[in-house]
Amino acid sequence: MAAATIAQVHTAELRDGRHVIVKVRRPDVESRVAADIPTLAHLADWLERLQPTLRRLDLPGMVREFHESLTREMDLRLEAHTIERFRASLVDTPELWIPEPITEFSTRGVLVEEFSRGERIDNYADAHPESRHHLARAVAMLAMHQVFETGLFHADPHPGNLYVLPDGRLCLHDFGMIGELDERLRTALGELLEATVGGDASAAADAYIEMGMAGVDVYRDALAADLKPVVRKVHEQPLAEISIGATLEALLKVGGQHRLRNPGEILLLTRGFLITEALLKRLDPTVSIVALFEEEIPRLAASRVTGRRLLARGKRVARDLERLVAAAPHDVQLTLSRFAQGELGRVRVPDLETAAAAAGRDIERLTGGVTSAALLIAGALLATTSGWHRVLGDALLAVGIVGTIAVAVGALLKRRVH
Repeated sequence: MAAATIAQVHTAELRDGRHVIVKVRRPDVESRVAADIPTLAHLADWLERLQPTLRRLDLPGMVREFHESLTREMDLRLEAHTIERFRASLVDTPELWIPEPITEFSTRGVLVEEFSRGERIDNYADAHPESRHHLARAVAMLAMHQVFETGLFHADPHPGNLYVLPDGRLCLHDFGMIGELDERLRTALGELLEATVGGDASAAADAYIEMGMAGVDVYRDALAADLKPVVRKVHEQPLAEISIGATLEALLKVGGQHRLRNPGEILLLTRGFLITEALLKRLDPTVSIVALFEEEIPRLAASRVTGRRLLARGKRVARDLERLVAAAPHDVQLTLSRFAQGELGRVRVPDLETAAAAAGRDIERLTGGVTSAALLIAGALLATTSGWHRVLGDALLAVGIVGTIAVAVGALLKRRVH
């Protein structure tokens, strides 16, 4: 049926009569990759030595990521596992069907899966022009759902990998190239796009730093200043003309100039958006992912405030605060001690330990205040819902109020003592 760099695709029939697709890896592909990657790595090192300004691109890192991606793509057992993950994450998407892998016949070099009785989306749209708008909107919504909700996204959604079934549902194929965004990265990416479309370069810089891998030599104000022309250009465009892929490309270029290490998943995502937007233009140029993104912002924001997510975040905050409370008194005392012995020579400061203990107590009170405030906010959000979320919200509000009172009483007692 098809042939590509790594594998060929054939149709077949199992002994029980099931019609299947068989993806067979080329027998010499692993040895070729093993021979070519060291050459690419040597070339990347040589280019960086020849032109030091290229170091900000981290060419050796790109070669490593390329090698890891190829290694994953060559192991067809991993692709079968990935398909199962996609099926689980998109099970509530009624307009999509993903063929099931038949694991008992799949190996490292062979992948067997259900046969898809569909047609390439571009060919289907040419034969059914009345479906173009619906298909374009379905493709755009699928892209947003993957990126901003499940976090697991198809990084190669070209027309050869996206089919339309006889009943009108979409069907995804070829899961050798995928990406995954954790919740922190999804949130930062959403904030970055929202700030860019809204024309706020300062907020875009904050979100970019949160999303990227910033070193100590990254200066936020300089980054915001260099992001401003990109943000202004995007902000002045009509929503229907804004390309998320092109916008991310421009933002990543500025980030690279400021020594921000862009996560490999974001590079894959940029590629995926460019392919998706090219397909949307072919299907229906009036459908814009950015316009749909703006429509969906309230729902996406609300989806982050579910009881399960709040509890998970609360646990993470509690663990971080516990570490802070445990370590803060010792760290403050150690810092003050070193300051006294280093910057002040051998002059002894008798009150250093007392000051450290007081600072530790202040940090504990600050921690208690932050925790109480977090509980109050979470409780207030949940209290506006119904069912068990409302009960949980009331409980969090009560605990937050008690905590706030305790912190206030502690501060008042301290003031009276002094």
